[in-house]
Amino acid sequence: MTQSTPDDVKNRYLSVRHAVQRAARDADRAEADVTLVVVSKTFGPEDIEPVLLSGHRIFGENRVQESQGKWPELKARFPDVELHLIGPLQSNKTKEAIALFDVIETVDRPSIAEALSKELKKTDRRPKLYVQINTGEEPQKAGVAPKEADDFLKRCHSEWGLEISGLMCIPPVDEPPSPHFALLRKIAERNGLKILSMGMSSDFEAAIQLGATHVRIGSAIFGHRG
Repeated sequence: MTQSTPDDVKNRYLSVRHAVQRAARDADRAEADVTLVVVSKTFGPEDIEPVLLSGHRIFGENRVQESQGKWPELKARFPDVELHLIGPLQSNKTKEAIALFDVIETVDRPSIAEALSKELKKTDRRPKLYVQINTGEEPQKAGVAPKEADDFLKRCHSEWGLEISGLMCIPPVDEPPSPHFALLRKIAERNGLKILSMGMSSDFEAAIQLGATHVRIGSAIFGHRG
């Protein structure tokens, strides 16, 4: 793959941002109602910097350890960054995740909810928490099964004292995404949740049509690694 220049990255970011804004308008929604989370996993500070210098501040990462290697310095330079964990969280990384991330989108099982509850009692940090729903009930994918979502959300509040702000999902790659986005919205509505993190580079327009408040886009901005 040809190495992207800073101008390449900046121009692709601006193009994606405009596409997200256009999709919001096409869905008769306000542009400000849809937040672009720029997914910077596997890319280094030199790749991320052109997006930061363009004024963007909301980024998503997959791994705690990788993020620890690049984001503390970037956050020191750009203190208004909002960093989202969008990949699976391991129980033994909960303390580090709370310290670094402003939003944890992948609360996906009781053991993680319990670990977060325990660590949050020891710190003043209060990242926003989203529950990941496995809308396709794929065995290889993390997330709460749709039929268990209501009970899990209730337990998050009553048993673990967690305030859940929203839901996220990753539809199966071999199925149309819209039914999965509609299902996530239905679960959110009946549980009084306003935030829906759904939609990526290939399907964000459909997600926005169905109520996404956050879309997670990386490859359309940075290109494919490898």
